[in-house]
Amino acid sequence: MNQTSLDLKHRRARKAGIASFVGTAIEWYDFYAYSTAAALVLGKIFFPTTSALAGTLAAFATFWVGFLARPIGGIIFGHLGDRVGRKKTLIITLMLMGCCTTGIGLLPSYQQIGALAPVLLILLRLLQGIAMGGEWGGAVVLSSEHAPKGKKILYSAFAQQGSPAGNLLATVSFLLISMLPDQQFMTWGWRVPFLFSAALVAVGMFIRMRVEESPVMQALKEQHKVVKLPIAEVFRNHKGLVAMGVGACVISLSATYFKTTFALSWAVMNIGFDRTQFLGVITFAIVVQLLVQPFGALLATKIDVRKAVLYMLVPEIFALPVMFMLIATGSSKLAMFGMALASIPHSLYYAAMAGILAKSFPVQVRYTGISISYQICGMIFAGTTPILGQYLLGATGTIISVIALGIVHVLITLFCALGLITRMQQEGDLDDDVRMSISP
Repeated sequence: MNQTSLDLKHRRARKAGIASFVGTAIEWYDFYAYSTAAALVLGKIFFPTTSALAGTLAAFATFWVGFLARPIGGIIFGHLGDRVGRKKTLIITLMLMGCCTTGIGLLPSYQQIGALAPVLLILLRLLQGIAMGGEWGGAVVLSSEHAPKGKKILYSAFAQQGSPAGNLLATVSFLLISMLPDQQFMTWGWRVPFLFSAALVAVGMFIRMRVEESPVMQALKEQHKVVKLPIAEVFRNHKGLVAMGVGACVISLSATYFKTTFALSWAVMNIGFDRTQFLGVITFAIVVQLLVQPFGALLATKIDVRKAVLYMLVPEIFALPVMFMLIATGSSKLAMFGMALASIPHSLYYAAMAGILAKSFPVQVRYTGISISYQICGMIFAGTTPILGQYLLGATGTIISVIALGIVHVLITLFCALGLITRMQQEGDLDDDVRMSISP
């Protein structure tokens, strides 16, 4: 390959990485906006006939509905992504997510239309989940398949940066809006972050339309090696990979909801933090995550991946209890320090995790395989974190039970991630061109 062709390939890789980052940032903004609203306001707006605790649990239940739908999105859009193409599929997911989020911002309240309001909220949350189920896997695959040789984990991390960026944008939006007087916040203020999604989607569409299709996907089509039914292929020949992939995602997904959705509700309702005050704590932690996270991909690229995963995950076993204990002091500064400290280990791992998953699945079913793994994990572990944490707190009366749940999540992730890496190393960490020639 001459220098001109190499430069062109690198430019396309950077463009794909940036498009993946921007698109996932917008989609995660939409998803996280809902989680923040669920902790602060949705229970009162859409479930006002119940007690405060029951209303919060009901809002968290609708939050989980989005996770229930995400595997469906993984199947639908994984099928399209592995058959039609990565780029076209990602354009659809972005449009669907933006329409749903804007729709939530326009929904009438329970007082205005009665029981139809929570029904419509749940429907839009389901569609949000379906869109998110197809977005993440496609963004990771598109950036990793454009990556130069030996840099798949690094380029996959472009898509991973969308999560803290979207989370930060959503949290800052609610932080600013939460400064309004309670009446204005409850009547119209909470809607503004959802309506803002329409403008973000327009920007994301402009950027995503300018990206070239994955060269690996183009080669599959030209060689007529596109799998007819990717989901059937995944569960027929790669069930073990899916199971390990699910486990390898656990703490990297659930930690966010331990820190934001559950911790926000607990700090405001039980510890005595003001909502604006604790949103400031969360914002600081997300900034730390945004800055620290890329170094996880660099670490996994520079040293043995197994050692990198151990270095990144083991400290979380100690950092998570420290975070909750410092929040319990009621001090903003200590809570900020604890949350920032607990953000570092799982953030580093999250950056490397996408590339590890992408390298684990054959290219013919890669979009479907990593999407299903990630989204099943989200449904079983991440989506249940706020409601299960709230239940454990209510049942035991102590935050220790929630801490124990978090440590279990870390151990599951560590075991499964090392299992995936061992399998990759045994297979020689095969490249795309080799994997394409292997019969399933």
